[in-house]
Amino acid sequence: MYRRRRSLFEILDEYFSRAEMLFERAFESGWDEFSSCIEPLSNVFVGTSDVIITIDMPYVDRDSVRIEIRDDVVEVLAKTEKPICLDEMGLRHRMGRFNSYHAVLRIPVPVDKDRMEMRLKRGILEIRLPRLA
Repeated sequence: MYRRRRSLFEILDEYFSRAEMLFERAFESGWDEFSSCIEPLSNVFVGTSDVIITIDMPYVDRDSVRIEIRDDVVEVLAKTEKPICLDEMGLRHRMGRFNSYHAVLRIPVPVDKDRMEMRLKRGILEIRLPRLA
């Protein structure tokens, strides 16, 4: 069986494509400037009976929170009550403003999405999902 050898240019092209992908992944900001949406800090805690997800969402109106659960993924979208400027938060290295949060989180165990509980207190969204047996 004949196997075609790759040219040096094909090997270099593949090498640069991988390097570019790794560079983009390493410097991903979590902020989409075009839609003014930012990825908030989040945490997924897997307990013995529940999965608890916490997401930092200051200045969010509770009625604007949308939660969608598909297979093993939770997607949360929420709008802020007012536009938030990064320079008002004391950040000097980056300018910009955002008016919504978007988080996509993977759930590592099966959960009962019909019994989901949610609460928003002091800018922290807590989603509690009972584990399936």
